[in-house]
Amino acid sequence: MRALAILLPCLVGLAACEQAAIPEDRMASAAEFPLPDRPVSALGSNEFSTETARDSVGEARKVMDFAAIEPGMTVADIGAGEGYYTVRLAQRVGEIGRVLAQDIDDDALQRLGNRVEKERLDNVSIKLGAADDPRLPDDSFDRVFMVHMYHEVQEPYAFLWRLWPSLKEGGRAIVVDVDRPTDQHGIDPFLLKCEFEQVGFELEMFRDAPELAGYYAQFRRAATRPQPDAISPCRGDVVKAAGGGAGNK
Repeated sequence: MRALAILLPCLVGLAACEQAAIPEDRMASAAEFPLPDRPVSALGSNEFSTETARDSVGEARKVMDFAAIEPGMTVADIGAGEGYYTVRLAQRVGEIGRVLAQDIDDDALQRLGNRVEKERLDNVSIKLGAADDPRLPDDSFDRVFMVHMYHEVQEPYAFLWRLWPSLKEGGRAIVVDVDRPTDQHGIDPFLLKCEFEQVGFELEMFRDAPELAGYYAQFRRAATRPQPDAISPCRGDVVKAAGGGAGNK
């Protein structure tokens, strides 16, 4: 945590330099936000053939324990795919809790919908999101999960800025990811912290977790979020040059 705090000014200080060229097909709804000054991973597979293996190391249980998930909570599973976390969150929050499963892949959501119906998960609803907007209702969630998907978000600053209002008072945003380059389906935790803090979040908890094949990061809302034109993109290469790593628990 201390190392993360020390390097943050370096990340932001060079952010305005050499930003990537604006792609011609960029979404108009994201135009007021900066582009990430780093690569973005291609979308990964939504297949859930590894669920047994993931359960064998207690992955979902450990994440839910870190996040203090309790019966009656309202949670969102962003990038839900075919529902590994959705199903287990639904079981943890119970009949009086609610789970919103969101993804930008229509086909994956169709398969997830079939699974939810087959398993009779009456506390789960499904929503189509967008690359620059999770489309979550304001003041609605105790926890929002982004598991092994944040590195695929094409417009991270717009996405996180629009996610910010969805948290209830005391709500938390959870990221599970891998410490490797963003074009290799991971993100350096220093860079992750920088991007979240640029849009009005504060890092509250960070844990290296081998059973997650990566790390767990938990964020709370700061008192305010900046206007879009006040956001400076963080420099991924600065993290690499500074020798950034996973930080302390």
